[in-house]
Amino acid sequence: IFSFKPWLPHESKLMEKKKKRKIIIWISITAAVLCLLPVLLFVLVYYGAFGKLNTKEELKGIQTYLASEVYSEEGKVLGKYFWENRSQTSYDQLPHFVIDALIATEDSRFYEHNGVDTKGLLRVFFKTLLLRDKRSGGGSTIGEQLAKNLFKRKKHGILTMPVNKIKEAIYAVRFNSVYSQNEILALYLNTVSFGEDTYGIKNAAVRFFSKSSDSLRIEEGAVLIGMLSSPTA
Repeated sequence: IFSFKPWLPHESKLMEKKKKRKIIIWISITAAVLCLLPVLLFVLVYYGAFGKLNTKEELKGIQTYLASEVYSEEGKVLGKYFWENRSQTSYDQLPHFVIDALIATEDSRFYEHNGVDTKGLLRVFFKTLLLRDKRSGGGSTIGEQLAKNLFKRKKHGILTMPVNKIKEAIYAVRFNSVYSQNEILALYLNTVSFGEDTYGIKNAAVRFFSKSSDSLRIEEGAVLIGMLSSPTA
């Protein structure tokens, strides 16, 4: 009438082993997916799924908005017409201490990487994201910031930040392959905003110190470069 199944210790151990195997399998699958997602996103961005990227040939012909200057007979600037108040200057016209200050504050390994600073990215990941230390700074290189200045960021929902960061990294590497490092530095200082509708170091020198960029003193250059992290503030 009654049948009893004896309890066997080894059956319980088998059940536990199966559960552990399932957990390990799920962890492995989840880890693989998490590792593949960034790669997949990079491929999608690279091949234009989130908007076409400019080729190296197109980057060679970069054109930015420049102000049209009106001069008097004596050679003095009477006024300007502009969409963005920007004037160009060459690398040779930039004081060496302005370049030194820019590299020291924005991209200390500028001459060591190909446009993307992997050490900086690791620092941001561990210190800024994991340890919540905002004093550790950002991981964007001068090339990536140049891309941000030239090609305004677009919205892509929850993927906005990673997509834009990947785009900027791709552009930074391409800049390094079509421009010299001196040209990249000049491009950056010609495109960056100093607030109050003032773009480029040449206009900033006139706006804040009433002089040309090649006449800046070291403390004036330090003020202008120091403004870049937060021009309005």
